[in-house]
Parts: sequence; C-alpha cells; structure tokens
Amino acid sequence: MNQRASVVIIGAGIIGASVAYHLTERGCRDIVVLERAETEITGSTARSAAGVRHQFSTDVNIRLSQYGVARIRNFAAEVGVDSGFQPIGYCFLVSDPAGWAAYQRAAALQRRLGVPTELLDPADVARLIPGVATDGLIGATYCAADGHCDPHSIALGYLTRARERGVRLQRATPATGFGIAGGAVHAVHTPAGTIACDIVVNAAGSWSGEVAALAGIDVPVRPFRRCIYVADPPAELSGRLPLTIDVASGFYLRPEGAQLIFGMSNHAEPASHAVQVDWDWLASVLDAGLARFPPLGRARLHDDRCWAGSYEITPDHNPILGRHPLLAGYLDASGFSGHGISHAPAAGMLIAEEILDGRAHTIDIDPLRITRFAHGGGDESHIV
Repeated sequence: MNQRASVVIIGAGIIGASVAYHLTERGCRDIVVLERAETEITGSTARSAAGVRHQFSTDVNIRLSQYGVARIRNFAAEVGVDSGFQPIGYCFLVSDPAGWAAYQRAAALQRRLGVPTELLDPADVARLIPGVATDGLIGATYCAADGHCDPHSIALGYLTRARERGVRLQRATPATGFGIAGGAVHAVHTPAGTIACDIVVNAAGSWSGEVAALAGIDVPVRPFRRCIYVADPPAELSGRLPLTIDVASGFYLRPEGAQLIFGMSNHAEPASHAVQVDWDWLASVLDAGLARFPPLGRARLHDDRCWAGSYEITPDHNPILGRHPLLAGYLDASGFSGHGISHAPAAGMLIAEEILDGRAHTIDIDPLRITRFAHGGGDESHIV
C-alpha cells in the first residue's frame, strides 16, 4: 500500500531509533521507520560489545561521547528504561613511544574538554588489573567514566517512546529503491509499496553503503565481521575490571556479569555481512590475549555463548552525518565504526537539528560530513 510520511528512516537499530525519538521530541511525528529484518534491533546494535567511552583523539568524537554518555547515564529518568550502564572504566595499554606520545596528547585534549582521563604507569596498571603482564608497557590511559551498557534496551526505549508518539515501524520491509527527481529524493520504494516523503535518513548500519547505492550515490560504509568470545574467567581476571585494550595488538577484554568477554579485529578479513563466529580466528585472538593476560590460559570458553556481528566501517573510522551534497532530502547517519552506542544519543539529536533547523548546531558535525573524504578524511586515532 502506498503511503506518505514527512520523514522515512531506514534502519531500526540504535541510530535509527534515536533519530526517530529525537524528531518526536521536537514535534515531528509523521515518520516511518523501515526495518529489513523481521524484528527490530537484531543487527549490529544487538550484537555489539556495548562499550561506551570518552577516550577519543578528536574534539568532535569526544563531544559526541560526552553528550551520549551523559544521556545513557540518565536514560531511565529521560526515557523510562534502564540503560544498563556500568561505569567500569576503559584502560588503553600502550607499548610504543610514538603511540604513547599520541595517547598523552589525546588525554590532554580529553581533560581540557572535561573528561577525567588519567595517565598510568606500568605499576599503576598492575594494581588496577591483576594478572596483566606489564612487560614492554610504557603507560596507559584510564577513564573511570567510561564503561558499558545495554544497547538493546536503549534502542528499544527510544523506539518505544517514538512509536507511542505516532511513529510507524514497518518490519520485514527493506528499501529497494528511491524516487528521485530534480536532484531530490521524494519517495522510498519497498516490496510493500512506495512511501512518498520529504526526507530520507540512511541509518541502515552495516547495510548503509548498499542502501545509498540504490540512490546512485557512493557512501563508503562497508560491513566487517567482529567476533566476541565468552569465557569463565580465572580469579585474576574476575571482578570489576575495566574494559582493557592492548593497543599494540587490538586485543580487548571486559567482564560481562560473572563471565569475561574478549576479542580482536581481524583486519585481513574482507568485507562481508557474515555473522557466524570465526573459530579459526580464535587462535590468533588467544595468542595476543595470553601475551598480555597470561591467566587467560586458565579461562573456560563457552562456545555456545560466543557471538559475532558487523562493524559499519568508513575509511577513516568516523561516522558520516548530515545532508548529502548531491541529493537533496537525503541524510546519512551511518558508518559509526564501533562508536555507535556511545554516539547514538548525540547522533539522533544532531540529525533532528539538521532536518528541523536546517543544520546541526549543538555540536559541529562538519568534520563528519561526507565531503571530508574529498580532503582525505578525518584523523581519529583511538580505534579498537
């Protein structure tokens, strides 16, 4: 059945849900959210490692995190749903001199913006994380205000409030094309019919590149598998540890209830939408993990609880936000490259401003617009 809406949002994950919620907060309620899956919030949001952090190296990402973490911390008061926020901290372990200089500069920027990041020496790290091997470590940065949350609850909270205000959710309804005339999008085609509209927001997560291609534009967002392994921890790695990243290898771990989750990106794996656990990659993950956390060798793996999902990655690992210069009425809210949970509240608020005020203004998103790739992209260095 053909329809009409002021705004069509493609994707019912945490970003699309946040955009819908923030638009309704501003009084815009003639909205359709399209979800290609049969159930909302089953893609990257539901398969996330759920970390939220302030520790970035660029002004814009730190500000997005400050806004986002504050909103996640107070989510129950605002939205009426427990976000599951656990401020266990993030700790970045650094073992090369050039990297340590860069992390110190980033920590100085974070502190100037009000983030309580601390610099640790190897002895501090050993006290904070029992069982860590400090061989070769130069130092670490630690922020106790970082942590993890429940992304599914946050997305569902946003989407539920939006639907209570009149937003229409259409499940099992992918975008299959766009109506375009005069350099502007005026409709979204789906298997169920066409939706005429004024604005389209591409919040399709790891599918955002393919969705943009339906409109004839190149949005460089590609899907890459990330695997998360679950184990019963040894005593040294149990309890309230921070989410800890060994920067040299990219290996990370954090507590998940009474268990431990860990992983490491496989940068040699090609882009795909695969979400099966890569058991062959586990050997490389454990090699890196055991080098920095020797007690991990005594952990008992739960192979029935491990999972995998997609990162939606851009060439510079920064999101793409805002209007597209080549297609009026089309906006990007995608490519968060693993930062989507931290930045979802700010992204929703800023896209609502971009639509309703003509331009995002609470935080300057010019460094995140797609036009940056004509000049080489951004320079965020704190990538996990």
